[in-house]
Amino acid sequence: MEYLTEFKSWISTYESWIIQVVVAGVITTVIHFGARVLLARLDKKLENSQKLWDESLVYAIRLPLQVIIWLAGLMWMANIADLETKAAIFQGVSRLHELMVMGVLSWTIIRFVNRLEKRFLAIGPRVMQSKVDPTTAMAISKLVRVIIFFVTGLVILQAAGYSLSGVLAFGGVGGVAVGFASKDLLANFFGGMMISMDRPFKVGDWISSPDKQIEGTVEYIGWRLTRIRTFDKRPLYVPNSMFTSISVENPSRMLNRRIKQVIGLRYCDAGVMGEVLADIRSYLASQPEIDDNQLSMVNFISFGESTLNFQIYCFTRTCDWSKYLMVQEDILLHIVEIIHSHGADIAFPTRTLDLPEGLFGQTEQEPVQRQDSPPAQPEDSNAEIPAGQGG
Repeated sequence: MEYLTEFKSWISTYESWIIQVVVAGVITTVIHFGARVLLARLDKKLENSQKLWDESLVYAIRLPLQVIIWLAGLMWMANIADLETKAAIFQGVSRLHELMVMGVLSWTIIRFVNRLEKRFLAIGPRVMQSKVDPTTAMAISKLVRVIIFFVTGLVILQAAGYSLSGVLAFGGVGGVAVGFASKDLLANFFGGMMISMDRPFKVGDWISSPDKQIEGTVEYIGWRLTRIRTFDKRPLYVPNSMFTSISVENPSRMLNRRIKQVIGLRYCDAGVMGEVLADIRSYLASQPEIDDNQLSMVNFISFGESTLNFQIYCFTRTCDWSKYLMVQEDILLHIVEIIHSHGADIAFPTRTLDLPEGLFGQTEQEPVQRQDSPPAQPEDSNAEIPAGQGG
């Protein structure tokens, strides 16, 4: 501090205030580059760090600190010039300086919140083992940003000389008009708040709606809309207000996956149906991938047109789609082996033609000759000729 006091006294001995302004600018520049190098090294050192708060804080103050340094330097130079020139242009510098400092501080806090949110979504749940899910983290960061904007705006207006009571009164009247003009926007806003509070789904969940053609993985929940990535990798943007009027399924939160299959045996295998069902029940009871705490059934259920139908109903322990398909495949293949082991087989559509007995077993009948006129007599050379007719 003594060196700084001596330096200021040495500067004040110069008759020309311009030299003082130039020296102040040089000092500001040196401090600026020194802080820039220091923060760059800290940022690089903490870039791959698992410490979320430290890295986020260094990132947040890196640019705003440089702005603060220049604001302080410019204020110093302006005060030097004001003392010497008494120019009117420097009359409002002090108030402008306060407003800009408030804005920079708000900018710093917003940068810190944004960076902390980004880092938390990237590595936070894994490193911190936190129960805060990404959707809650995003909702909290949005709320903090809104509060910062609101408070900063009020503080700046008060510092600028406006009455807060008048501003709030105007905001109440204007809010009614804005509410009528942008009711859809407000509906989406409150829809987003309800999603954040009720949490029917979160980022990363697979959701679907039986009321609308909505199905896919949630990628982003914003103030106005939610972005869903469909299974064909297309982005689907849904207004948040829609979720207040439709039902939403969240398969990501199911505890088990269900296997429900109907298999048909041939009618000629009716005698071994009971044995087949008993073996399948025993197999499912011994299968480790089947959850024995859930309902499991194997029953003969119906007579089909060409099949004797039985149903398999059980639940797997896993909810992973790929693993579930592998478990179901193994179970169905083993059921086929059980069926074949009893000499039975899976039926396919067939039809039986039942004909009357002996329809094709009759002997061929000789045709009956119809006699509509007397049969012709054979000629006899010795036949008697009536008298008077011979020659």
